[in-house]
Amino acid sequence: MTHRVITAMSFAASVALAAAALAQERTAPQPPATSPLNAVRALPEPRDTRTAPDPAAPAGSRPAADTSTPVPAAASLPLDPRAVDMGAAYQIGPEDLLDISVWKNIELSRTVPVRPDGMVSLPLVNDIRASGLTPTELRDQITTRLAEYIPAPEVSVMVREVHSRKVAVVGAVKTPGRYEMRSPMTVLEVIALAQGLTDFASRDRIVIIRNVNGQTQRIPFNYRKIADGAGQDNFFVKPGDIVVVP
Repeated sequence: MTHRVITAMSFAASVALAAAALAQERTAPQPPATSPLNAVRALPEPRDTRTAPDPAAPAGSRPAADTSTPVPAAASLPLDPRAVDMGAAYQIGPEDLLDISVWKNIELSRTVPVRPDGMVSLPLVNDIRASGLTPTELRDQITTRLAEYIPAPEVSVMVREVHSRKVAVVGAVKTPGRYEMRSPMTVLEVIALAQGLTDFASRDRIVIIRNVNGQTQRIPFNYRKIADGAGQDNFFVKPGDIVVVP
């Protein structure tokens, strides 16, 4: 009898403990349910991975700020009339002496001068314009003309003597005249060809007269500034220029 009473009391105590545990679980705060919106909000903020300059670092070790500016497209600049293209191919002119050879054909090979009208005369070809052409261009034209009479002609054109590149010096120089330019020459070199200035020359009023596309240009030249090193350019002359020394 006593054993049954003790068993019943133990069962009642177990039921009471289970009920108390269930009540405590229901009253505990539950974590909020995770929703897609909450998941997005929970993502970490993106961090700036650029390295900030360290204020304590030496100036030379800090990354330089990008201060570059867009490079504008190349603008069309006016040509300087004093500029000379030193790399331009030579153009044949009147009075030049040319060696024109046709391979294995002595009868057609000639040494001919360029006439004042810019033409040269050759067998079979007759008159053909040479002035204003480069030796290569003249060779191609002669080859085309000879191909009507000779199969696959081999032609070469060489400038034996240059007489077309001249410059004139007039005014208060010791020897005025026209002088041949065998190589690029500056204004001072041309004046030296004329034996220099006279005692009465106006050294700061020298003018170079140049014909450009049918228009006459007057380019001032100050001999006094050249002598004093004051920055005046001793520029190159061009064939056909006239150096006027008042």
